[in-house]
Order: sequence, then structure tokens, then C-alpha cells
Amino acid sequence: MAALQQLTIIVPCYNEQEVLPESSKELLAVVRQLIDAHLIAATSRLLFVDDGSHDRTWSIIQDLEATDPIYTGIKFSRNCGHQNALMAGMTIAYPVSDMIITIDADLQDDVQAIPKMVQQHLAGFDVVYGVRSSRDTDTFFKRDTALAFYNLMRHLGVDMVPNHADYRLLSKRALGALLSFRERNMFLRGIVPLVGYPATKVYYARKPRYAGTSKYPLKKMLAFALDGITSFSIIPIRMILNLGILSVVGAIIVIVYSLIQNFRGNVIPGWTSLMTSIWFISGVQLIAISIIGEYIGKIFTEVKHRPRYIIQEDDFTSKVGQSKSLD
Repeated sequence: MAALQQLTIIVPCYNEQEVLPESSKELLAVVRQLIDAHLIAATSRLLFVDDGSHDRTWSIIQDLEATDPIYTGIKFSRNCGHQNALMAGMTIAYPVSDMIITIDADLQDDVQAIPKMVQQHLAGFDVVYGVRSSRDTDTFFKRDTALAFYNLMRHLGVDMVPNHADYRLLSKRALGALLSFRERNMFLRGIVPLVGYPATKVYYARKPRYAGTSKYPLKKMLAFALDGITSFSIIPIRMILNLGILSVVGAIIVIVYSLIQNFRGNVIPGWTSLMTSIWFISGVQLIAISIIGEYIGKIFTEVKHRPRYIIQEDDFTSKVGQSKSLD
């Protein structure tokens, strides 16, 4: 009989003291259910990644660790961001895990989809995406802007799974392939499909946030979208070229029009061409400099090779190492 596979569920946390007691309880119940059904190994773990929280999140994680060996955690020395919290959890879990699942702590992603994900993995899939069955719980603005973002990314040539965030299962080999991507600006929703192993989807109904406030306000959502666009495609640069060509053609038309109007004596000489040149060229330059600046900024970040995160405490490695030695 083949040995059961070890699952690690990775939960990034940032100021989640209000929701963590409930989400940890629900996730523990799912893990126990899978262990009792002999679908995963008894050494499977819940790994909470405290992304530099300023509330009681870390103390709650430590209290959980004292109650059950399934609970483990790591704590960042400062806030490093959601994507880096996921990367930290996956990097630490990789050596001891046969599969991992990432899920947010806010209970909006249905934890009951986890058994379905595991079953799909055991059926042969390396990547299982948790996909929302609808966006009825979103506001009109959020729903439409999300759809516009997915459409834009598709036209830019980025392979993304619509209505999928960071709720997914990865096999060990899929996770190993993902961790081989060394870039610092990790846009996981675009990178995971590049792994290329057999993938499938599990659909679920997204719930309202259990407690607390969203950690992705409009400002962060826009920054996240910009990261996705500039991390994956050079099409914006080509759009600048097309815009430049269009501006030149427009300028020629305006010059011809100005000359005609000047010969007729209908305008002050030089005014139309001057104003058109200022507005056209200034606008094109500002757009071009802004987008090129995004790419230069990413190059600047990459060449510095700063660490993605700095771990202040690591209870996961020591606990898993002890359990392995007991085996």
C-alpha cells in the first residue's frame, strides 16, 4: 500500500485576530476529516504565515500551536506583502510536503472545497485551482473592474484563470517548478499557469468576509494589477510605439489643417500648431516615461537581490523535524 501524502495548508495572515480563531477551527476540522478518511498523512500541517501583523495574530498562532501539533507558524520581522507570505510558506513547506494548498484566513474561500481539491490531486492533477462559481457577493464596481482586468491580461497574452485568486493546490513537483522562478515581483496568478503540469478546477461559492476588513483596498488592488501587467508583457511598450506613430500622423494632419486655416486668415499664426504640439508631445512623453519607468523600476529591484522576506521565528521546521525523528 502506498504511503499517504503529507498536505500543508498555507494561510497568510495580516492583522487577522478577529477571524483567525474561527478560520483555524474550520481548517483543523477539514484536515482531521481528510486524515480520518485516510486521504492524507497524519503528519499533515496547517502553516500560518504572520506577515508582520500589528495585532494579536502571532500570539493567537502561538496559542494554537500549544493546543494541537497540526498548527504551525512563522512570523515575518515586518510586513512583506501577501505574495511574499505565500512564497515563504511554500518555500518552507516544500521539503516536507507532498502537496500544498494556499488559502486566505478570512473564510471567504470555502474550506469545504479542500477535500475536493485533494481528491482531484489524487486522481492525477498537479494543479487544482479554486474558482469562484459567481461574483454575486462583489459590488458592481469590483465585479466589473475584475472582469476588465482579466480581459486586459488575456489581450496582453497572459494566461490567467478567471475568477481565481490564490486558492489552489500544488503537487510537490508543481511546487518545485514554481519555486524555480527566481523573480522578485511574483505575480502568482500569472506564474502558476506557466508551470504547465496537468491542471483542473474546483468551483465554490465565495462567502462574505467572516470578520475584520479587507486587506486589499482600491490602492493595493491597482498596484497589484499594475504588477501583473508589467511583470508579464512588453505589449505596453509596443503600445507606446503605436501611440507615437499615431501622434505623428495626427500632428501632420493638424499641420496641414493649420496651414490651410492660416492661408485663409482664420487663426493667429503659430497658435494651433504650438498648442497641438505641446498637448500631444507632452501627453505622449508622460505616458511613455511612466510605463518605461515601471520596467526600469523592476530591473532596479531585481539587480539588488534583496530577500523576499526575513523570518523572525520559525516553529514549523523544528516541529516537523521532531515529528520526522519520532517516525
